[in-house]
Amino acid sequence: MKIKIGAGILVFFALMALLGPPLIGADPAATSEAGLQGPSAEHWLGTTQTGQDILVQIVYGARVSLGVGLLSALIATVLAVVVGLVGGYVGGAVDEVLSVLTNIFLVLPALPLIIVLAGYLPQRGVGSVAVVIAVTGWAWGARVLRAQTLSVRRRDFIQAARASGEGPLRIVFFEILPVLLPVIATSFLATVVAAILAEAGLSFLGLADLSTVSWGSMLYFAQNGQALLIGAWWWFIPPGLCIALIGTGLALVNFGIDEIANPRLRTIKVPRKARA
Repeated sequence: MKIKIGAGILVFFALMALLGPPLIGADPAATSEAGLQGPSAEHWLGTTQTGQDILVQIVYGARVSLGVGLLSALIATVLAVVVGLVGGYVGGAVDEVLSVLTNIFLVLPALPLIIVLAGYLPQRGVGSVAVVIAVTGWAWGARVLRAQTLSVRRRDFIQAARASGEGPLRIVFFEILPVLLPVIATSFLATVVAAILAEAGLSFLGLADLSTVSWGSMLYFAQNGQALLIGAWWWFIPPGLCIALIGTGLALVNFGIDEIANPRLRTIKVPRKARA
């Protein structure tokens, strides 16, 4: 049930990001004289201080926010898989070096590090922000995968693969990696949530590309326009609600994958007769 609800939310936002802009066909940066108008038949979610349509910005912002989240999570997951699996399987000096590197990134506070790195970016486009978020967010996934690899490498089928003459790289990526796919999936989804929140935080602080419409940049301009003080709730609630909903959908899918991978987490349904 959790996966179905979460997947439904994710499909809705994915369709919004892919099909929404071509269907709407409007410019999210286009201004008008209808400034700070509440939701109406003409502007379903109201307008900003300069007359920009909130609904159009929400639709276009979905592409940027989801794009940064997915790209960051993809880069971070690849780094975590390589570092975690290689270190956990090879062991020795290689594992110690990779563990020290992982511990350094785990100890460093993520948000201040993201802010510092983003401040030195020559270009603050989607790709640059995604790389910065990924560089600061791979360590905890690598630590989990390393621990799981240390456990899996002692199993009988790994010993059989070694005895049959398979090389280390083949064992790591063709024997161990498929076993850890549920763990990798949960790590990926959690990283997507963290990346979307990080992008929103950077945009809200003015450290991202504010010329690109995203849910975070919408919150930034709403805060600068003092939307809360003047009662323009339609300016900041929709982007904040979208971030909350996409985070909820990813979390539900993540919980569902955990229940499938670990039967102990499944909820046992008691029959009605037994209740009576």
